[in-house]
Parts: sequence; structure tokens; C-alpha cells
Amino acid sequence: MDERLPDRPRKGRGAVSNPDNRYESAGRVAVDDGWSSAEEGEETEAPLRTVVLADGSKSVIVRNDSPDVPFDKSVNPYRGCEHGCVYCFARPTHAYLGMSPGLDFETRIMAKHKVAALLEKELAKPSYKPQPIALGTNTDPYQPVERRLELTRQILEVLWRARNPVTVVSKSDLVVRDLDILGPMAAEGLAKVCISVTTLERDLARVMEPRAPTPKKRLAAIRTLAEAGVPSGVMAAPMIPALNDSELEAILEAGAAAGAKLAGYVLLRLPLELKDLFEEWLEAHFPERKERVLNQLRAARGGRLYVARWSERMRGKGIEAELLARRFDLAAKRLGLNHQREDWTLDTSQFLRPEPKSAQLTLF
Repeated sequence: MDERLPDRPRKGRGAVSNPDNRYESAGRVAVDDGWSSAEEGEETEAPLRTVVLADGSKSVIVRNDSPDVPFDKSVNPYRGCEHGCVYCFARPTHAYLGMSPGLDFETRIMAKHKVAALLEKELAKPSYKPQPIALGTNTDPYQPVERRLELTRQILEVLWRARNPVTVVSKSDLVVRDLDILGPMAAEGLAKVCISVTTLERDLARVMEPRAPTPKKRLAAIRTLAEAGVPSGVMAAPMIPALNDSELEAILEAGAAAGAKLAGYVLLRLPLELKDLFEEWLEAHFPERKERVLNQLRAARGGRLYVARWSERMRGKGIEAELLARRFDLAAKRLGLNHQREDWTLDTSQFLRPEPKSAQLTLF
């Protein structure tokens, strides 16, 4: 008799389970010791609360040389993300911390409390060459814990003082809280913001992104940013075949109507542990669509669920991928999106190197 307790969805969480990460030498499973009252229909699992842990990183600017993404340097104030998007490509990075890419990723958040001081120190180095700093490249800089810790806001304050340009990608309308910084930066050609809208359907969004703001709030954030003069974009990402890809044009239309001038999309990526987590999630929430979703993903990935090759990992290839790309191009052209991409070029000439905080005075 199999006494293992089955994994099941938890209210307000995305991942169904909390599997061991790929570096663990031994596996663990939950078993029924006979005291469970689940068979009586009672809820036996305590709510999973979010725990914020201190991240002791000594540096915060991450360099990137991927030809697939439009940035070279980024800063991530948090590791892990409470939004709980099961498809998040950053989930496997929690394995580096000895934690699970499953529920650990969305309940055990690592916060870089000294991120502002470390960033200012790195900007002050003579070797630093000013370039746009990207926020939101790994986990969301405006996830719920940001309301209390304000680490992203501290980063923006440092960048504004240094006149270093910034790009922001988020699923949260919390970004408008920082318009007092982003507005003046944008007026000087130093800031742009893109909001990710995965679906326009409220119920689907709650399942896909259980703790992210509703699609309506995200579109309202685009409108507020655009009206404040902040160059704004809409990201239809990720597109999941047979689940939300039919909404591509509608998402772009809604974004454009709200004032977005830039748009992008990404085909769902499933690196490492993410494949099993996503399949498990489909089985729990969309069992009737599971095989169709997975088969269409394989069709766009050469028969596999994921291919990590440059130029292919973000878009896929084959008929399905080409059709999605064509649909995006036609919709963007019709809506006037991405029409003047040169207007989005940020200005690095205004950079003011911070004074190094040292007891020793500089000679010159």
C-alpha cells in the first residue's frame, strides 16, 4: 500500500509540490503516519507563510552576455518571488541556495537588505562604465514584500542620484508608487518601464499568477505611467500554447489602448526542474488540456519541452513558433507598437559617478 501523501494545490500558491532540487543527493517524500484526518474531509495542512531571509551577497550588479535579451547589466533585490507564477524561468535558481524550485521559491524569499549601498559602491568604481541597469530580469522587483522593504525604491534612488539609466519589468502596479523618481528620470531620458500581462482573464490570471495584481490593475499601471511621461511597454509573456496564446492580440490591443508604445512576447521556457513543476500544475488545474499544451510546446521545440540554444530558447522554431511570431509582428504593426524603437534609447552621458565612501581623500 502506497502511504505517500499526494501533492495538491494550495490556496494562494502556484507550485503544487516542493521537490528536492537537482543538487540533493537524497530525496524526501511525505507519508501518512495514520494520524491524518484528511480522509474525513478535514484540512490538515497549515497555510504556507512567506519567510523573508537575509541575502549576504557582496556584489549586486549582474553581467549578462546573452544575445537573446536587450540588457548587459541587471540588479535583482530579491531571490525567489511570492507572485507564485509556476512557469517562472527563475525557479531553478533557488537550487543554488539549497532550496526547492517549487514552493520554497515562492515562500522563502531572499532579500538583499544592503543592495543600495552595494550598488552605490559598484557605481563609484573607476572601472564601471555607465549602461542601463535592468530591474526585473530574474524575479519581480515589485513583488509583495517590496511594499514593506522598499529595496527597489532604494535602488532607484541610487540610480537617480548617479543619473544612471534604468529599465523596469514587472507584473505589479506597485511600480506607480515610485513615479516621483521614475517620472523625473524619464523626463531626462533615463527610465522606461514594461508591464507583463499574461492574460486578460481574471480567473486564469489567479491560477497562473496567484499573488500578482489583476490584469486590470496592470493595464491601469501602464496608463498611469504613460500619462506621467514614462515610456511604457506591454510584455505578453509567457505565451503558453493552448492556454493563453489565443489572447496575444487582445493583450497587445489592451496595452496599446492604455498607452504602451513598446511590446514584446516570449514563448514559455521550461528549464531544468520547471518541466516537472509545470506538468504537475497542468494536471492539477487543466487536466483536459495537459497533453495538448505539452504537445504544442514540443512542436515548437523540436520535439522537446525545452531547448536552451541562443535565439531559439525565447521564441522556439517550427510552424507553431513561426505562426506565433507572425501574429505578434502583424498585431504590433497594426497597433503602432515598436514603431520608433530609437526613441527608447536611454541616455548614459549624464552619469555622475558617486563619491567613494572612504576615510581616505582622493588625490585628485
